[in-house]
Amino acid sequence: MTIRGIGLHSGEFSTVRFHLAEGPVRFRVGGLELRPLASAVVDTTRCTVLGQQNLRLMTVEHLLAALFIRGIWEGLVLEVTGPEIPILDGSAREWLAALADFPALGPQPVPLNGAIRVVEGRSSVLAQPGEQFSLTATVLFPHPKIGYQQVQCPPTSLEELAAARTFGFLHEVKRLQASGLIKGASLENALVFSEHGFVNTPRKLHEPVWHKALDFLGDLYLAGRPYRGQFVAHRASHRLHVELAKLLQG
Repeated sequence: MTIRGIGLHSGEFSTVRFHLAEGPVRFRVGGLELRPLASAVVDTTRCTVLGQQNLRLMTVEHLLAALFIRGIWEGLVLEVTGPEIPILDGSAREWLAALADFPALGPQPVPLNGAIRVVEGRSSVLAQPGEQFSLTATVLFPHPKIGYQQVQCPPTSLEELAAARTFGFLHEVKRLQASGLIKGASLENALVFSEHGFVNTPRKLHEPVWHKALDFLGDLYLAGRPYRGQFVAHRASHRLHVELAKLLQG
């Protein structure tokens, strides 16, 4: 199985090949192998970046979210050519489909022994004991088509989150591109907001918060094993997600 596409930030084409292999899920890039762990994160500016020696691998979160949803923690090597995981349509839907035939392997979910909270200003992430995995995510943007949004899983299934695309604002494009980011962004791989509305059509009424929840799953995968508990991501970011994953990393 091989997936090809352009990177959201680098604008470069890359491929991901899936290989069955014993041991934990890991990336293979240029002969180096790298486990997707929070301790290997080197940047969280607009995406999650893993690094080791001279290796940097950008925008891993959507593929990791699909692995999380499928319950695949072992038995797979992801061979990558290029500096970034392809953005595809901006969601995890194609990754979820690509993983459909691979078996769910890995340890049983570990119960949380106590509450962990990471706070930065008005943003926070919380993990606390619970009988099953649950996630509540919120966003708040001063935009007439976003405002305050919330999603709870359950009742929303994790699989439903996979179709939610990354999103951004038209007024930020020039600034981000000047910073070397979103070189591969387009209306084909992102939901874009103009000053008062949409530039392209949303897939879901609350697509932004659904995508934030998806990002959280991908970053939580960096804990290295599944957990059973209640998770809350309130106006959170990749940086906060990863800080929580570091505290949970097995």
